[in-house]
Amino acid sequence: MSPPLFTLGMTVGSQPPLGRIHMMTRVARALRVDVAWTVDHFLGFFPQSVWDEDFSWVAHPDGSPHAYFDWQMVLANLASRAGSMRLGVGVTESVRRHPVLLAQAAMTLAHMTKRAPILGIGAGERENIEPYGLSFDTPVGRLEEALQVIRLMFDSKGPVGFSGKHFTLDRAVLDLKAPTGRTPELWVAAHGPRMLRLTGEYGDGWYPTFPMTAGEYESKVETIRGHATGAGRDADAIVPGWQTFVVLAKTERAALKLLSHKAIRFTALLGTGEQWKKFGAQHPLGDDFRGMVDFIPQHHGRREIEAMIAQVPSDLIREAMIVGTPKQLRATLHDYADAGLRHVVLQPVSALVSKQDALFSMRHSIFVGRKVRREVNRQIGSSPAQRA
Repeated sequence: MSPPLFTLGMTVGSQPPLGRIHMMTRVARALRVDVAWTVDHFLGFFPQSVWDEDFSWVAHPDGSPHAYFDWQMVLANLASRAGSMRLGVGVTESVRRHPVLLAQAAMTLAHMTKRAPILGIGAGERENIEPYGLSFDTPVGRLEEALQVIRLMFDSKGPVGFSGKHFTLDRAVLDLKAPTGRTPELWVAAHGPRMLRLTGEYGDGWYPTFPMTAGEYESKVETIRGHATGAGRDADAIVPGWQTFVVLAKTERAALKLLSHKAIRFTALLGTGEQWKKFGAQHPLGDDFRGMVDFIPQHHGRREIEAMIAQVPSDLIREAMIVGTPKQLRATLHDYADAGLRHVVLQPVSALVSKQDALFSMRHSIFVGRKVRREVNRQIGSSPAQRA
């Protein structure tokens, strides 16, 4: 199989109003984005305690950062609007949703779309689980079984059995199948060693969100491919993706100035204790804090959040995202493409600063992504492996 081409994704949202999601989908389609992504959340990461116009121009005191639609309903609603653009969830998990339900939802969506949907899945985040009385114990072990069950549902017909610690199937039947050529793809949100192994063994794509250097990215791609080969799978068929934060401005100096904004500095609190240690600092929530996996926004009041924001090391916030001009973004994406990146979703957090910054960063992130897509695919198309 030929190596995957470089593709571009865009988050169209899961939050009300629905009309805004429709508008973002129209924009993504007009700009010829390859995949429109939504998310699966009960809660957002921004605490209600700081959600006001002093924090970000998009915040309103009488609104909530925690209003989310159900992703399955949203993607079904978008199916007739997507055209040839793919739809994906980035990502769901198997604590709130049984893996057979996830398989059924993905295959149902495949009957509504022109192209195979993407079922992005990870181990989950504490904020969407523990406040609702569910257990977040052994999330990676649970995910491993879920991936096995979903693959079983995708590939089998008639009664099937499965016996695990978390899931059991006793002559279970899910005979709904996707139309030919539209079998959903499984993309795994993986960062640690065990999760990278699961991506290689079960994933069609890799969808990380944590910051990493191009060298670190390349090493993890090779790790995934090694596990895929060990499992007898086509390692080159797995799509290495990445969802990354971006801060864009007309000049590098202007982009660096944006890093002092409260909402952008907040994103560093979603980094891990280990990431903070690299910059000689201790995360306010502890060395063992796992970043967005462990963060529960309603546990923290305004004073605490503002005190934690003040502790963010300047070097850390710069390394946690791509910062600079559109030209610098283009060069950086080429570095990651050389390291194996084949699908990118750029999240312009500079859009939180002002309406002007939002328009600039959203416009240029997509235009740069399209330019890099064209340049990388031209290079891939001229390679001997692709011509073969």
